Amino acid sequence: MRGIEAAGFTDCTPIQASTLPIALSGRDIAGQAQTGTGKTAAFLIAVYSHLLRSQPPKRGRTTVPRALVIAPTRELAIQIRDEASLLGRFTGLSTHAVYGGIDYKAQLERFKEPVDLLIGTPGRLIDYFKQKAFSLRTTEMLVVDEADRMFDMGFIDDIRFLLRRMPPPDKRKSYLYSATLPYKVMELAYEHMDHAERVTVAEERKTADNVEHVVYHVGQHEKLATLLCMLEDEAPSRALIFVNTRRMAQDLSTLLEAMGFDAMGIAGDVDQKKRLRVLKRLKDDHINILVATDVASRGLHIDNVSHVFNYDLPQDPEDYVHRIGRTARAGASGRALSLACEEYVYSLDEIESFIGFKIDSTLPDEKLLGRIEEKRDLIRKAKSAARRAARKAPKKAAPRRKAGAARDETKSRDKAPKKEAGNGSAGTRRKRRRRTKKRGGDSPA
Repeated sequence: MRGIEAAGFTDCTPIQASTLPIALSGRDIAGQAQTGTGKTAAFLIAVYSHLLRSQPPKRGRTTVPRALVIAPTRELAIQIRDEASLLGRFTGLSTHAVYGGIDYKAQLERFKEPVDLLIGTPGRLIDYFKQKAFSLRTTEMLVVDEADRMFDMGFIDDIRFLLRRMPPPDKRKSYLYSATLPYKVMELAYEHMDHAERVTVAEERKTADNVEHVVYHVGQHEKLATLLCMLEDEAPSRALIFVNTRRMAQDLSTLLEAMGFDAMGIAGDVDQKKRLRVLKRLKDDHINILVATDVASRGLHIDNVSHVFNYDLPQDPEDYVHRIGRTARAGASGRALSLACEEYVYSLDEIESFIGFKIDSTLPDEKLLGRIEEKRDLIRKAKSAARRAARKAPKKAAPRRKAGAARDETKSRDKAPKKEAGNGSAGTRRKRRRRTKKRGGDSPA
């Protein structure tokens, strides 16, 4: 309870109120709720309650975590670790998180100490498991978070690999949480859980009630200028702008920064240290706009996001739900503004069918069209200035050749076969003799 009070929790969210009594009574759960409704706290409270009530096993040569939490992304693993540190700060239980992008050896060395709660992404967990850094033979609890995303990212075989190394379902407690519970996810629950009880919260509406949805129909050539006008009009306190490609994330964030906005971007190919640095700058209010691909739309816990902009409409309707789930969290309100151009507008019908309602649509009026044209002129000037700056920038010097490589090349030249010294080839000697006979002289002795 001290950890819950320290975290500032006073009331249960619907998913917590529905699942905690079931989990605390010892039954397995397959829970569905929208992103940002408190699923993480729901399963962490249940895990800590069970671990504190049960007798810890004797420690053997190999570390055996008492509870395992599997998350699809590094960002989500970090978020769960941080929330576990907050809720479990007074329990005396140890937590370890493993994921890619940071010191591999340091994470491995940590397994030499006891681990009560292990959190990780599938690939890194399997990597350390195969090195026998830890075992799952007596693990008491399992949590699979964002289960539908596991399927989307191709992790299902990795999940089954880990689950088959654990005690059978009736010998452990298992919780599965997801934003959606399609048949494939429930099949995983039936296969690897002990008669899991399905709990669904607010299934009739897949997006939060306090989000205002608007879609603007614009041409591809008008999108950027329209976005600039929207950012000026909306003045978001903290905004996420979603795009469909890594190249667009880079180009858009660079241009927004050049236009005077406090913006940065992340995508799937961004180094993990840079990704964490960008997210920290957003959370610390050094920037207020994050441009991201869908890699950032799941598992990120960023408070007080007032606006979500879909610069590119997602091609998968579920991605729309996950993107919009970044705003209006914990009862707050938010706005979801989308740009539908000729390239991505075809997914709009599927999105509306999936979320169950029609999104308010609008066309730019004459006043906005005038502003869009002005912005397009500013964008052209900004791009021209950027190109001029790039041409004037000093070119990078060619990499210097290593001294060792130069010595090796010198040696190879020294070792090259040399022509034998002497009077030359036989053909040369014959020509010399013919020239001497024509002059009437003898060959030199």
